[in-house]
Amino acid sequence: MTMHIINVVAQFERDLLVERTQAGLSRVKAQGTPLGRPTTLSLAQQQIVREKIESGETVSAIARQFNTSRQMIMRVRDHA
Repeated sequence: MTMHIINVVAQFERDLLVERTQAGLSRVKAQGTPLGRPTTLSLAQQQIVREKIESGETVSAIARQFNTSRQMIMRVRDHA
């Protein structure tokens, strides 16, 4: 019986945590703040990356020029 009561209290705490998290996320979304990590490349840099890809430069070379990962360059390429 004691373990059952402890389990019920733990579940209640978990529900409160989820509720507060969801409330915080919806508040931030309502303010228009973007969620997640900030991008390493500005919009202007992303445009330059797209131009370099179109001109035939390799992803690795572009990544070295911007001092970022190949994956970041591929994300920019895929979102074009």
